[in-house]
Amino acid sequence: MADWIDCLNFGISIAKQASEVVLSAFQQQKEVKLKSSPADLVTETDQRVEKILISAITNRYPDHRCIGEESVAAGERVQLTDAPTWIIDPIDGTVNFVHRFPFLAVSIAFTVNQQTQFGIVYSCVEDKLFHAHRGGGAFLNGQPLHASGQEDVSRCVVVTEIGAERDDLALSTMTANIFRLLKLPVHGIRALGTAAVDMCQVATGGADAYYHIGMHCWDIAASAIIVQEAGGVVMDTDGSVFDMMSRRVIAASSFTVANRIAQVIQAFPCHRDDQDPDSCVCGASGVNGL
Repeated sequence: MADWIDCLNFGISIAKQASEVVLSAFQQQKEVKLKSSPADLVTETDQRVEKILISAITNRYPDHRCIGEESVAAGERVQLTDAPTWIIDPIDGTVNFVHRFPFLAVSIAFTVNQQTQFGIVYSCVEDKLFHAHRGGGAFLNGQPLHASGQEDVSRCVVVTEIGAERDDLALSTMTANIFRLLKLPVHGIRALGTAAVDMCQVATGGADAYYHIGMHCWDIAASAIIVQEAGGVVMDTDGSVFDMMSRRVIAASSFTVANRIAQVIQAFPCHRDDQDPDSCVCGASGVNGL
């Protein structure tokens, strides 16, 4: 574990360096390109920050592997092996970054034997550093984090995102999910525009649950272990064991809340992150418990 603590400290240092690059470009005009949809954006800063992070990691740890959002967008396959692997989102919340909406983060997770050992989420504009390592607790700017422990879903604030999908099935499913949750009822639904920071709100106790369908492993790998180490629960949207490659997640203050949300939300079909993009589409599409 001592070796991974060294990696954690290094990860924190490069996340801070990356944040400086992001902030230096935050108020500037950006050259924006589209990826999978009109809401799936990339800027030169996304690509530059990822290159900085991967270069720093490979120079320090030449035997480690990296999975980066922009590298995958450029054609690399997602292959999570047993080797030490860094999972990187250089700017989680690129749409926010483009519009200068002040919620965006550098997200870094580290896995060994396909198990996450630590996660780092640096909310750049807020200057909030979330991190956790397996068995060592979760922290915000050095202070311990604790999920709310709420077990009554009717007293919950729930965070989610619409995401980049714009096909009819995805949009109708996502809006129907919000309707179902509001009718449970819950206290409210919130969205910050960055999955990593969204999920970290559950770790702080400021929100009681987060769910999402269609995000990617680099969006939530780091924040998942932060929630778990803060005492929260992370699972698939169908109530099964969390799989970061499935592109489905519920994070919650308690198993009771997570399970209740799993009973009412619906998932639309989407490729796994580690699936051959040319193969068939996978995903659940039935409503659980309704």
